[in-house]
Amino acid sequence: MDSTVQNSPAETRLDAHSPDVTAEAGPRAALNGVVIHYHEIALKLGNRRFFEQQLRRNVLRATSVLGVKDVLRLSGRMLGILAPGADWEKIAAALRKIFGIAYFAPAVKLEQNMAEIKATAVKLLTDKNFASFKVDTRRGQKHFPMTSPQINAEVGEHIRQRFPARVDLSQPDLTLHLEIVDNYALMYTGRIEGPGGLPVGTSEKAVCLISGGIDSPVAAYKMMKRGVKLIFVHFHSAPFTSPASQRNVERLVEMLNTYQFRSKLYLVPFAEIQQHIVAHAAPSYRVLLYRRAMVRIAEMIAYKNRAHALVTGENVAQVASQTLVNMKVINQAATLPILRPLAGDDKQEIIAMAQRLGTFEISIEPFEDCCSLFVPPHPETRAKLPVIHEFEAKLDLQPLIERTMAKTVQKEFKL
Repeated sequence: MDSTVQNSPAETRLDAHSPDVTAEAGPRAALNGVVIHYHEIALKLGNRRFFEQQLRRNVLRATSVLGVKDVLRLSGRMLGILAPGADWEKIAAALRKIFGIAYFAPAVKLEQNMAEIKATAVKLLTDKNFASFKVDTRRGQKHFPMTSPQINAEVGEHIRQRFPARVDLSQPDLTLHLEIVDNYALMYTGRIEGPGGLPVGTSEKAVCLISGGIDSPVAAYKMMKRGVKLIFVHFHSAPFTSPASQRNVERLVEMLNTYQFRSKLYLVPFAEIQQHIVAHAAPSYRVLLYRRAMVRIAEMIAYKNRAHALVTGENVAQVASQTLVNMKVINQAATLPILRPLAGDDKQEIIAMAQRLGTFEISIEPFEDCCSLFVPPHPETRAKLPVIHEFEAKLDLQPLIERTMAKTVQKEFKL
C-alpha cells in the first residue's frame, strides 16, 4: 500500500528588518535578486560544475513556486532572479534548508557602472538606521577599471556625504557588500547563514534506520548535509505497540524531507520476528539478533533502491548493545557499510542539535517502539560471533524476513 504526503516549506519569519522584495516606494532600491555563496563546493576543482548544477537544481526546486524564476551560475557564486511579488520570507526559509549554501542575501542586480552603483547604494541605505558603516567590495571581474579599494573609497565617500554616519572598518553598524562579477554588479547589506555542507544528491543514496527517538533524525540530518539522499526505514511492533511510533516517524520524515524534497519511508512490521527470537534465543542476545535481522531487511530495501550504505543513530557506549564489540557483530550481518555519524557525539550534543532541527519535541513524545519490546534486563555487551551464528542457524529467519518484506508499507513525502 502506497500513500503520498504533501508538506509545505517552513514559514520561518525573519526579523522586522527583512526586505520587502515587492516594494519600490520612494527612493528605495528594488531588491531583484538573491546572492548565494558556497564554500566547500569551491574546493571541488574538476567536479565543481557537477556540484554547482545540483545546487542550482535544488534551489530552483525549493523556491521556483515562491518567486525565484531562474538561478544563474556566476563565478564562485549563484544569483537567483526574483520575480515581481516574490515571497521573500518563504524564499529565505527555504534557502536556510538547502545544503551547500554557506550564506545568502537579498540583493540589487545592476550594471557595472559607477554612477549607477553610487546612486543605488544611496537608495538601498535609505530608511536604514546606522551610525557607522563600511563598503566591502569583491571584484571578480578584473576588466572593471577600478580596484576594490578604489571602489570602496569612492562609494563610501558618496554615502558619507549623504548620511549622518562615519566610516568604521573594524566594527561598523552596517556593511554594504558589493560584488563585481561576470556581467553584473551585485549589492546587498545583510547576510543570512545557510546550513553549509554539500547539495543533497551529490553523494548517492543510503538507507537510514529511523526509530522515532532523538538520535536517528540527527544522524539523518548529518548525512544529508554530506550530500547523501536518504531512504527511511522504520521497524514497528504493531499490534503489540501503539501506532504512536509510526505517527511520530512520519512527522519526523516530513521535517527531514524539507532538506531533500522527496523521501520514501518503509514501515516494517517486526513483531513476528521478535517473537520468534524471544522463543528460541537466550535473553541476553535478543537485542543483537533483532539488530542483525533489521540490518538484513534494511539491506534488501537498500538494494531495491540502489542505495550504497546503511545509516543508524547508534552512539558508542550509549546503551549496552552499542559497544564496539557488539557493533562489530552487527556489521558482520551486512554486506553494505553501516555509517554511524553520531558515534563520537555525547548525548547533550545530540539533544542540542535535535532542538535546533526542531525534531526534539516530536522525539520525546511518549511512544513504544520495537526496541523497547521484549528487551532483557541484562543484554550482552561483548557478544561472541560463534554464539550468534549458532542461534541464527536454529532460528532460520529468512522465511520470516521475506514474509515481513511482503507486509512492509511504503509511503512517499514530497514538497
